[in-house]
Amino acid sequence: MFMFTMLKLRSGNMEIPKSFLGYKRENGRAGTRNHVIILPVDDISNACAEAVANNIKGTIALPHSYGRLQFGADLELHFRTMIGTGKNPNVAAVIVIGIEPKWTKRIVDAIAKTGKPVEGFSIEGVGDIDTIAKVSKKAQELSMWASEKQREECPMSDLWISVKCGESDTTSGLASNPTVGNLMDKLEPLGVHLCFGETSELTGAENVCAKRGKTKEAQDKFLKTWSNYNDFILKEATDDLSESQPTAGNIAGGLTTIEEKAFGNFQKIGSRQFIDVLEPAEEPKKGKGLYFMDTSSAAAECVTLQAAGGFNIHLFPTGQGNIIGNPIEPVIKLTANPLTVKTMSEHIDVDVSKILSRQMNLDQAGDELIKATIRVANGRLTCAEALGHKEFVMTKLYRSA
Repeated sequence: MFMFTMLKLRSGNMEIPKSFLGYKRENGRAGTRNHVIILPVDDISNACAEAVANNIKGTIALPHSYGRLQFGADLELHFRTMIGTGKNPNVAAVIVIGIEPKWTKRIVDAIAKTGKPVEGFSIEGVGDIDTIAKVSKKAQELSMWASEKQREECPMSDLWISVKCGESDTTSGLASNPTVGNLMDKLEPLGVHLCFGETSELTGAENVCAKRGKTKEAQDKFLKTWSNYNDFILKEATDDLSESQPTAGNIAGGLTTIEEKAFGNFQKIGSRQFIDVLEPAEEPKKGKGLYFMDTSSAAAECVTLQAAGGFNIHLFPTGQGNIIGNPIEPVIKLTANPLTVKTMSEHIDVDVSKILSRQMNLDQAGDELIKATIRVANGRLTCAEALGHKEFVMTKLYRSA
């Protein structure tokens, strides 16, 4: 039996545990999960990776659509996402499969710096059948090795929490997003790393958001990041983002402008200040605190990038109802929309709809979300995990050569 030291909150009656039960990794990080992943470097290696995962229980393949003839910043983002996914502390061991040896080795060598077991295989000159046979033997060995890993007590500061909202409506900005902000206000003082993103969905609130930068450097970096996004939209002569920002679902939920959506989205960071701005899939390097990551607002893309940045648990407030999951980072979904609670209950981990009926206040909702987060960190499956949602979607910057 594990005993948890308790820390009194500055307000309310809840006591937050100082620790959770995680998997200690070779580089000092802690995982909330213990996956053995089969990571294809490129799209044409997907079939091989999936065949191995089908052969060996306890492994999971991460098929995707890219990795051939990419170049420049697009190629660097591809490698950063691949490498970051393998380095994530929720991953115990990695097998990398690529068509060519050079790119495969680059990813293997970078993941190996964490100290975790990682092996690489290339299909060229061997073929699928022999590669699958060789990789399956190694995957069996790693799966059995990882199965002996035990959870142990880890400080709360070992939690790295990323956040994103989806299928937002009026209840998002009023209740579920502020609930996430309440959690941030309570957990950041405990040394928890935090991350928000969705560059496009801060349009209209970009100047207010920039002022939340803790330093002038962070503020300027954010405005430059947002401006680069806006310049891209204008360059493509796309001044009309109808059904994209806001989406048709957002509009049906009562959000008629991107500005309304942006200020609702902004509620997720509570009163916190961000200390740095990250590139997509970039790992934080400035210590504990809140970070902004330049990401798409597409749910699966954003979570994939944040997981590649090293975040080990994700909070996802939704209004109309979103079913997103991720293969390596558990996604906790919460909503304040009573209709969504009723019609999509199998997707909702935390119901905070009582905020709107005044049967629950924001502080109580934040406490409930903290309780759910710790339970998931300790091993409880999220709804998305139980339902088999494993959305892994790479972000691509431009067309391939």
